[in-house]
Amino acid sequence: MNIQTESHISGQPLKEKQARRPVRMVRWFIIVGLLLTLLVGALVGFNAFRSHMIAQFFANNKPPPSNVTAVEAKSEVIPNLLSAVGDLVAVHQVNVTTDVSGRIIEILFTAGSHVKAGTPLVQLFDAPEQGDLASFKAQATVGEQQLDRAKQLASRQFGPQSTVDTAQATYDQAKAGIARTEALISQKLVRAPFEGDLGVRQVEVGQYLTAGTQIVSLTDLSVLYANLTVTEKQSSQIKVGQTVRIAVDAYPGRTFEGKLTTIEPQISTDTRNIRVQATIQNPDSILKPGMFATTTIVLPEKPPVVTVPETAVDYTLYGDSVFLITEKKGDDGKTTLTADRTFVKTGNRVEGRVEILKGLKPGDKVVAVGQIKLQSGIAVAISTDPPPPIPAEAPRY
Repeated sequence: MNIQTESHISGQPLKEKQARRPVRMVRWFIIVGLLLTLLVGALVGFNAFRSHMIAQFFANNKPPPSNVTAVEAKSEVIPNLLSAVGDLVAVHQVNVTTDVSGRIIEILFTAGSHVKAGTPLVQLFDAPEQGDLASFKAQATVGEQQLDRAKQLASRQFGPQSTVDTAQATYDQAKAGIARTEALISQKLVRAPFEGDLGVRQVEVGQYLTAGTQIVSLTDLSVLYANLTVTEKQSSQIKVGQTVRIAVDAYPGRTFEGKLTTIEPQISTDTRNIRVQATIQNPDSILKPGMFATTTIVLPEKPPVVTVPETAVDYTLYGDSVFLITEKKGDDGKTTLTADRTFVKTGNRVEGRVEILKGLKPGDKVVAVGQIKLQSGIAVAISTDPPPPIPAEAPRY
């Protein structure tokens, strides 16, 4: 059967139907693309609208200013101090010992008491020396009498001069024996070499002592030395006669004054430090040798510098900074206070204040309390609270 000649068969040829399918697919792709474009455009527009509304919300709803305590930077003359650490030593301190060996027959002191120079402390057994002394004194008496008779006979030409010389030698020998024996006896009686305070007793009655055995310590507490070290760079600033103030942990908040009396003429090649020594009067005997001391040498005054309280400075690895309060005018013409972080160069810290060598000028207002909640450029309001007091741990000289 021929398809082309059959009239009862209707429809298009197969080739025509295959040609219409690509047109429909392109149409569907176009429609889907338009829909995707509209969807993406809607999302982008919504995000832009949301960002604009959020920015407008925050622009119209600014947080209230942060309350801070402010202080003014001052120009003042602060003490020029050189701090160092050291220790205290006694001007006179000794462990009392015996020069000779012997047995203790009497202890003449009380541990911890104050004694004068020459006060007897310990008596060693000296009976043999006392016997020798009596013998030499008797010999000296006889020798003196013989010498007088020999001189009288010689003056009358009844005796030779050699007899006088022999009698003189015998007498001198007896006196030398007396002096030697008295010296031995004095060594058996141990005395305090200077005035001071005794320590803990180290011996007992009946104990046999050898030469050099420690009996008791003796310390003069009326005057002490403060030994300290300064660096080679600082050595040019110190001179004999400068005031030295020391503080010890045993008496917090109290300072003791003295004078710089000795400067070591040589600088240590190992540490490049130089040792100096100050003399401290100790009339109340409250300072003790061996105490650790924080020392401060008072140097000549420097010109006035800008200072702020220590609490106003933030110390970080990136540098020291403060929050500087400045006035700014807004778009509405109103004046507001803002705190801007300003980096500064700091110097010494004395009495709770810090030297500002660079970054501030006198009269500038800085935040002293409340920096933790601040960011640079934030609005602030000055509180009526008083500025913070000097920290309790700050040295007050």
